[in-house]
Amino acid sequence: MPFHLQAEDVKATSRYGTQDHRLTVDVRGSEGVVRLKAVGLRKSGTRCVNDTVRAVCDVSGAYNSWSDLDRVHPVAAEGSKPGDTGIVRFTFTTKGGKTLTTRTRVVVGEPEVKVRTLKVIKDVRPGADVTVPVVVRNDGEVPVQGLALELGSGELDFRQRYANCRYPPQRHGHTAVCRFPGLRVPPGGTVVLHPALRLRASTKRMYGSFSQEAWPLDSGPGQYTVVPPGGDHGDGPPLTAEALQGADDTDGTFAEGDVSTDVRLDTHADYEVFGVELRGSPGTKRSLRLKVRNNGPGIPGAGTKLLFTPPPGTVLEEPMEAIDEDAYEPYCDSDGPAYSCLVGQLDPGETRDFEFTLSLDGPGQGSAALQDTQPSTGRRDPNPANDTAPVTVLP
Repeated sequence: MPFHLQAEDVKATSRYGTQDHRLTVDVRGSEGVVRLKAVGLRKSGTRCVNDTVRAVCDVSGAYNSWSDLDRVHPVAAEGSKPGDTGIVRFTFTTKGGKTLTTRTRVVVGEPEVKVRTLKVIKDVRPGADVTVPVVVRNDGEVPVQGLALELGSGELDFRQRYANCRYPPQRHGHTAVCRFPGLRVPPGGTVVLHPALRLRASTKRMYGSFSQEAWPLDSGPGQYTVVPPGGDHGDGPPLTAEALQGADDTDGTFAEGDVSTDVRLDTHADYEVFGVELRGSPGTKRSLRLKVRNNGPGIPGAGTKLLFTPPPGTVLEEPMEAIDEDAYEPYCDSDGPAYSCLVGQLDPGETRDFEFTLSLDGPGQGSAALQDTQPSTGRRDPNPANDTAPVTVLP
């Protein structure tokens, strides 16, 4: 989390835009550890009178160091060492002369918590368990003082719920939030969590993923990390951390932030498109319905599109989608005479229809064909012969 300071005078008549309050930042007594740096977003600089140990800024009645033009940040003093600590004092003076004070302890350097990344887990039997180790490393300059961990099972299910993790209710997927307040991880240190994470794969969804993210308890999660609140603790064994020493255990690729791992089932999905026959003389208006069905057994997601090349004639009407109240636009993309329509997700046995209206030009033939938008997450269709079908106009 970047340095953040807020100060608000709730009784101020104008809290935004008027610089009639005063913010004082003072590090005297800790000059060997921390100094001050004033930052302004205007070409003329800041509204601060400052040196490196004490700064006085004219600010609004609702000051926020993330959004205000004038900001004063604590920075490490020259010659300080990782782990050195100092005190920064803040005073916020209202227009009427009332003062609010606070102080914070700063530490030179920071922990850099990373989790070990995993390659794509392939060829998983539908419904089988996936067991993966959770490994955390501190690549920072100072020790991790307490560790937090968030595990997201995504489209998979937790096979065990740890006693020292809470499981917040979620609209989509499942999440575990775990805390290790007494854990200390030195710079360069690595820990593995036991027992290993066990997840149950879907029986039908061909592509899934799970995620891991860790951060130090003393400095909190990243600026844009939202940790879900609430949730009951699990009824399984507690999750414990073991320090690792061997190179085989500590090797691998590590990354900060939310680390996601893809899981791919060893299954396929047979999509089928059905042909259409129309009859009519030139100028006849006819509607046709192109049908796509998932014959199963897997669910590949939404990465399939229908390519429709009309037979000779003119397309009068095409599938539409609502973009606002009483406002619509074509659902399919058109490239010359052809139309490309995203099929969306189909469960086994489900179908989707696409309706077009044509003015015929006489006998002729068009086509309907299915295509994966991303081959790496495609259907792996075992019966490609039914991925194409004719659209025929007969006299």
